[in-house]
Amino acid sequence: MKIFFTSLIILLNSALAFSQEAEFSLLERKTIKFPDTKAGDTLEHSFAFKNTGKKPLIIKGYEVECDCTKLIYPKKAIKPGESGELKLTFDTSGKYYFQDRSVIMNMNTKKQTEKIRLKVYVIPQGNTK
Repeated sequence: MKIFFTSLIILLNSALAFSQEAEFSLLERKTIKFPDTKAGDTLEHSFAFKNTGKKPLIIKGYEVECDCTKLIYPKKAIKPGESGELKLTFDTSGKYYFQDRSVIMNMNTKKQTEKIRLKVYVIPQGNTK
């Protein structure tokens, strides 16, 4: 019986340790829809987020489909309860019509990745809408 309780305590301690992770919480929608934009403009949007977990949040990097999309993110760890900002930019040069871009961030959360998106209709140069 003593071994059972000792094993149970060790198991519960391990479960608590694994559940204490960083948690990424956006303070707004994950997808931003820009108004129709002329080709050649650079679009920007800032996403506010918060670490609602028990450990510091570390954004390790991000993946995008092309170099036209960039993300500026905090390089330092975000402590539990603290907020931060992601700055997303999209260069519409050479792009036209409907654009849907995803940014996948790699981080030390249970999910390990989080995705934000932008959508915009780009008016080709020389066209008016």
